[in-house]
Amino acid sequence: MRAGRPKIGDQATSDVVVRLRTPEGRDEWLYCHSAVLVAGSTYFADRLSDAWPTCQILGSRYCVEVYCQELDLSSHVTALRFLYATEPCSHFGVRGALGVLQAAVHLGCGQIAAACADYIESAPWDEADEEEILRTVPGLGPQYECILARLRPIDPAPVTSIFLSAFRHATLSSAAGPARELKSAAQEQLEYMLTEDDDAPLVALDNDTVKSQVKDCATGLLSQFSDFMSSLLTKQKEAPLDGEHRELQQQLQSFVCDISWVCQVLSKLEMMKCIVVYWVGVSSDVVETVDAICTGYDCLKTRLKVVEVSAKVLEAVAFGNVVLPAEKRRHMVNLWIRFARMTKSLVDQAYPDDDDGEAETPKENLDNEVWQGLESAIVSILLTLPSNSQAEILSGWLQSKHVRYPDLTEAFEAWCYRSKVAKRRLSFLSDIGQVS
Repeated sequence: MRAGRPKIGDQATSDVVVRLRTPEGRDEWLYCHSAVLVAGSTYFADRLSDAWPTCQILGSRYCVEVYCQELDLSSHVTALRFLYATEPCSHFGVRGALGVLQAAVHLGCGQIAAACADYIESAPWDEADEEEILRTVPGLGPQYECILARLRPIDPAPVTSIFLSAFRHATLSSAAGPARELKSAAQEQLEYMLTEDDDAPLVALDNDTVKSQVKDCATGLLSQFSDFMSSLLTKQKEAPLDGEHRELQQQLQSFVCDISWVCQVLSKLEMMKCIVVYWVGVSSDVVETVDAICTGYDCLKTRLKVVEVSAKVLEAVAFGNVVLPAEKRRHMVNLWIRFARMTKSLVDQAYPDDDDGEAETPKENLDNEVWQGLESAIVSILLTLPSNSQAEILSGWLQSKHVRYPDLTEAFEAWCYRSKVAKRRLSFLSDIGQVS
């Protein structure tokens, strides 16, 4: 009758004691078998060979001491137990397998280490697993670096391909259901890819291929928005839109949200010019469209999104990133002053100040930074206009009952000063005229 495979801890057949010891004083004894240890571990093969200068004897058995850290003790015990298994089993969690992998590398248990590495490489990881793997694997040797394959930096070409594919999804105007969810996820991740924080943006911001295709997608979205406005305004002239208001409001809201998001991307890519030129050209249609179907307080969200887009456009002009002729600047300031103050007034009427400081429902509004940014942009652009144009706009502002927003006091003061000293400051021009 053949003898069965020896079992770890069987004192009757054991000829080796493995003592696992830690700096904290723990001392774990495991009754083992030299044939099993030598076959599965280069560490024990060396320690139990005739070439090893001395070998400690404990009772009638050889004794091999193994020193490890307290936290690694259980992993070393598990690795020793796996030496007795027919096939190494590593399927007990990523961090458990990682601990056994470290112990197996320490003890030279190649088969166990390979099984653990294969399991870790193929298993799903959570964030804590990733951090532990990044701390541990690089110190185990180059043969285990294959575990890190999913964490390595990707080549630029696949990044560009994914970015552009995601951007196409992000600018689909007719997305609904699951496609809408994918669109939202694409917009969120594209912003993250372009964000410059502790890490560099994932996509090179000066990539001409990216810029060209992004511009094409943005142009397609803007073209669809123009078609939507044209169709709506044509229908309005032919017949009332009473029964279609809800659906049209939702379409308008979707378009404006997408354009607002595109502004953020184009700003990071330094491509705001294409959307500024477009928005200047369609501003009158935008206002007419909003006024046609967004007449009550329930449409504040859409009106506020329009204000947000206009603020980004006007800021690009105010900062000098996009150059527009004086007449177009005057038109933009005139138009968006009226729209912004009307929208701000609707917000104030919809949510009057509460004496108790408590709001039962969330308010539809923009961050103060957006309102302030729009106001500053309007003032800056206003002060670049010819004096008579400034006077015309300031006169209308002073006569409005909504004079509180936007506050053009700074522009008014600058205009007063410039107008008063203009003749004296430019007197040399008349002198030149007389000489000529």
